[in-house]
Amino acid sequence: MNTDRSSTPPAPFDAAEGLKARLRADLLAAMRAKATVEVAVLRALVAALDNAQAVPLAPGHQRYVEYRFGDRSAEVPRLAVSGVEVADLLDRERRDRLAAAAEFAALGQSERAARLSAEADIVARYLAD
Repeated sequence: MNTDRSSTPPAPFDAAEGLKARLRADLLAAMRAKATVEVAVLRALVAALDNAQAVPLAPGHQRYVEYRFGDRSAEVPRLAVSGVEVADLLDRERRDRLAAAAEFAALGQSERAARLSAEADIVARYLAD
């Protein structure tokens, strides 16, 4: 991902926001179906997208400041993430799971390898779009 982005407000349609809305809807359905593997993967993908949208801290940023409840002065707009960056993030998540699955398979831990492969398949569903 490009780390040289300025902290400008997100575009009217941010690719990450669109995907997060879909992920959250799918997460709700997976929770209702008690699909624990899918729930874990969807939560991880939402978190990865949130991290991609995080605004980097400026040098000398004061890490802890006490604000009154409801004080919005500390809020900053999230970074806009392009469709290409979202696709790169999803591809990296899928490849990481497949690499870990191959390592577990090589160690004879077929159950863990199968779970990671299933997780990679879930991520791949969102890559195809």
